[in-house]
Amino acid sequence: MVPTTVLVADDHPLFREGLSRAVLAHPYLELVAAVEDGRQALSAIRGFLPAVAVLDIEMPLLSGLRILESVVADGLAVAVLLVSSHVDGATVHDAMAAGAAGFLAKDVGAKQIGEAVAAVGRGEVVLSSTAASSLAREVRDGTPARPELSLSERELDVLGMIADGRSAPQIARDLDLAATTVKTHLRSLYAKLGVADRAAAVAVAMRRGLLR
Repeated sequence: MVPTTVLVADDHPLFREGLSRAVLAHPYLELVAAVEDGRQALSAIRGFLPAVAVLDIEMPLLSGLRILESVVADGLAVAVLLVSSHVDGATVHDAMAAGAAGFLAKDVGAKQIGEAVAAVGRGEVVLSSTAASSLAREVRDGTPARPELSLSERELDVLGMIADGRSAPQIARDLDLAATTVKTHLRSLYAKLGVADRAAAVAVAMRRGLLR
């Protein structure tokens, strides 16, 4: 049986070591990288293309959720399993809606982590008991409606163009705008969408039905 390749990312050395050991202890998992921040994690995911990426949801530079959004936007065949010390229903809901393959609380044991990673590698969706309970309460109590975004016609044009993969200079040329004006539109878009880069902007816009 071909082992499932796994990347782990956590900024806490002890928990990163624990995740790594849990993966190494499983007979059908192969650890390809263990990194300490979000930027390293996204770079390693793009470089190694592991079958599963196990990510702490709160990391320096890029959060696990932002990395998930980039993985989805880039169309990478990488299943993302998120882990967190703080498992609230809204966070679990947002993670699963964004395309996560699973969500674990950090209080689970090493054996459960290994089994969860292996299950995600097989295409299953996995929630630890704490995450499942929090998600159930969130659904039962009702998820507050997200406020509608007010994007200008020009911002929608720019959004569509970055979704098509066009660079800022190309957008400026196609819309007959100054480069500084395009940058202003991009900053405004990122602020309204609550993101920091174009990949995340496209992912959020797709989820919210903003792309034409």
